[in-house]
Amino acid sequence: MSRPQPWLYSLVAVLALAGAPAHARDYALGALHIVEPYARATPPGARTAGAWMRIENRGNGNDELVGVASPVADGAELHVTRMEGNVAQMRPVNGIGIPAGAVVALVPQGYHVMLIGLHRPLVAGESFPLTLSFAKAGKIDIDVSVIALSAVGPAAASQHTHP
Repeated sequence: MSRPQPWLYSLVAVLALAGAPAHARDYALGALHIVEPYARATPPGARTAGAWMRIENRGNGNDELVGVASPVADGAELHVTRMEGNVAQMRPVNGIGIPAGAVVALVPQGYHVMLIGLHRPLVAGESFPLTLSFAKAGKIDIDVSVIALSAVGPAAASQHTHP
């Protein structure tokens, strides 16, 4: 029996990756890890959208997410949703603390990125750039995966913390 050629292993690996579904990417900025950033698709004419992710601080020092920006909208802000009585109230916040050794999840009904003045609808299967600014770690550019409007977010989002 003849041995497969080494190039065959490379071809199989490339084909396996090419056929794999697109998944949200994970990013590292020093001790901070940004896991599975995503947004939901928006209907035509929508002017706002949310974006969510998990931020893991694997270091010994605290940090804070202090700003966001994206070219897909006129503006981007950090927000929190809190229940006041039986009504959910969304409010901008100046920052989101990322304590040392902690996981902070930006999730629907909690902390999130609010995109304001969308230039066009967010389409499932696409992605868009988002810049995150941290008080200590600095800035990082990430790609946010857009999932279907009716889809449940990635498994990472289910491990959430509330404000």
